[in-house]
Amino acid sequence: MKEELKELLKNSKSMYYHYPVASILVTEDGVMFPGVNVECSSQGSGVCAERNSLYSAISNGYTKFSHLYLMCEKGDLIYPCFICRQALLDYCNENMPITIYYNGGEKTVTVKDLTPFAFGGDNLK
Repeated sequence: MKEELKELLKNSKSMYYHYPVASILVTEDGVMFPGVNVECSSQGSGVCAERNSLYSAISNGYTKFSHLYLMCEKGDLIYPCFICRQALLDYCNENMPITIYYNGGEKTVTVKDLTPFAFGGDNLK
């Protein structure tokens, strides 16, 4: 997966922050949805790699996911931003692993690890 992410980073459009990120979301039946961050001059109109992968999978009819993989071009240990964490919490199993590749190796956490005091759909009932 690491090599696929490295190749995918070339598709990132990050002309403002210069921080390319790539992700691959894998469905329970093994279909992979790639995503990259796409920046726009109006900050809020861009999208992170994680949500790009997630929304593409949902748009294609998938609702069950098994793993998310992440990498940034700079090699930093990165985590999904808080907007992405909320989207992942809303649409993925809280125990879904997220593997982050970085210069020091790789680290795997779960959605639940990233959202210890989460606000979700149950709060809206």
